[in-house]
Amino acid sequence: MPQRIVVVGSANTDLVCLTGHLPQPGETVLGGRFVQAAGGKGANQAVAAQRLGAEVWFVARLGDDAYGDAALASYRLAGLHTDHITRDAKAPSGVALILVDAAGENVIVVAPGANETLRPDHVEHAESAFEEAAVVLLQLEVPLDTALAAAQLGRASGAQVMLNPAPMPADGLPAELLSCVDVLTPNTTEASRLVDLPDGADDEALAAALRGIGVPTVVLTRGARGALVVTADAHFAVTPPAVDAVDTTAAGDAFNGALAVALAENRPLLAATRRACAAGALAATRVGAQPSLPRLDELDRLCPM
Repeated sequence: MPQRIVVVGSANTDLVCLTGHLPQPGETVLGGRFVQAAGGKGANQAVAAQRLGAEVWFVARLGDDAYGDAALASYRLAGLHTDHITRDAKAPSGVALILVDAAGENVIVVAPGANETLRPDHVEHAESAFEEAAVVLLQLEVPLDTALAAAQLGRASGAQVMLNPAPMPADGLPAELLSCVDVLTPNTTEASRLVDLPDGADDEALAAALRGIGVPTVVLTRGARGALVVTADAHFAVTPPAVDAVDTTAAGDAFNGALAVALAENRPLLAATRRACAAGALAATRVGAQPSLPRLDELDRLCPM
């Protein structure tokens, strides 16, 4: 029977332009291809987990507009439970403007819109969805107090609380939130900001510092170099399979969705991290956020459980 995962997070429409190189300030770059696709870290991770076999309930906020209509239809088509997706009559749906170069690297600007109006009371109204959840998966493209409410509800329900701290707030994360987190999945830049170490700090030092602030399991994501995992009893690195990357936009979201599914299924942490790395690698081989997210049969072929 599929395990339940509750995702509380953002829902965006991604407007993507593929280009030979990323423009410098003041530069206009001609050429490239335009792609419109469903995105947002919350929605990406929800769809990633659904495609890999979980039963996913998504708590989110959309505008009452065409982007919102299209997003809601796509979530239902993907199989997400959408009972707790609400609409805002005043704020537009979130939009992300994304540039992707020939090497697959990207720059992203997000206009959050209705994501900023997802409030703790929306989470409280979704309490019934949390009752049977194995994992509650969070990110930070929604207000911090909303993420905190979801983490607290996840902790109270007995679920594993997993936080992908992106984007990292300028003031870091409150101890109240971190105390509810079982698994933290920052990238190296986010980790540096969270523990106030300089960019470029040694990965081992970052992971140790994160463990020092009380997080039980730290999964430090390192892009093409995979992930470093540190717990009280384990310390290991996982390297992803080699792929030809064309767009890394949703690779981290694929990683987090796959990790959440494996943890919900009570897989060993090493095996779970290997699956997550493979899912991220697969996502990087295709253009767009949700269109790139791998399906279970693809992941099974690349990384058998």
